[in-house]
Amino acid sequence: MSRIGKNPVPLPTGVSATVDGKSVRVKGPKGELSVVLAGDVEASVGADGVIVVPREGAERGREMWGLSRTLVNNLVVGVTQGFTQKLEISGVGYRAAVQGKNLQLQLGFSHDVSYPIPQGIGIVCEKPTMITVTGIDKQLVGQVAAEIRAWRPPEPYKGKGVKYAGERIRRKEGKKK
Repeated sequence: MSRIGKNPVPLPTGVSATVDGKSVRVKGPKGELSVVLAGDVEASVGADGVIVVPREGAERGREMWGLSRTLVNNLVVGVTQGFTQKLEISGVGYRAAVQGKNLQLQLGFSHDVSYPIPQGIGIVCEKPTMITVTGIDKQLVGQVAAEIRAWRPPEPYKGKGVKYAGERIRRKEGKKK
C-alpha cells in the first residue's frame, strides 16, 4: 500500500482543481497547470482536496498511485508558491548574464553560449556567478537547470564549472611529482 498515495492533496484557498477523465487541471494565483495521470489510477475532487486511488484489480495502479499523487501535489505547490533552482558558476572568467530573452554564458569556450529562455521560466543573475531559475512547473524548472549545467559540468580537479547550489563535488588529487 502506498503511504504517500493515501493522503489527499489539500487545496489552499484560491486554488481550484478539476478532473476530466485522466487529466487533472489546477488553477491558482500564479497560473494554471495540468497533468495526465496513468490509466490505472483515478482522481476525484473531494471536500478535503484531490484524492487519487488505484483502479480495482490493477497492479500497475498500485505502482503508480504514489507518483500520481505527487504529480498532483506538485501542480498545487507550483500554482501557489512556484519552484526555484539555484546554480553556481566557479572558474576564472566564467560568468553569466541575462540579455533580453537569452542567457549569455561565458564558460571558457572560444565563444559565448547563448541559451534561449523557455516560455514560463524566469532566469535571474543576482551576481555574475549565480543563476536562479524560477517557474511554476517543477519538471520544466529542473530541465532548464540541468541543460544550463550540462554546458560545463563541474570537473573533479579544480571544481570549475556550473553546479547546483549546495552540490558537493568529489575532488580528486592532482598529479604527483
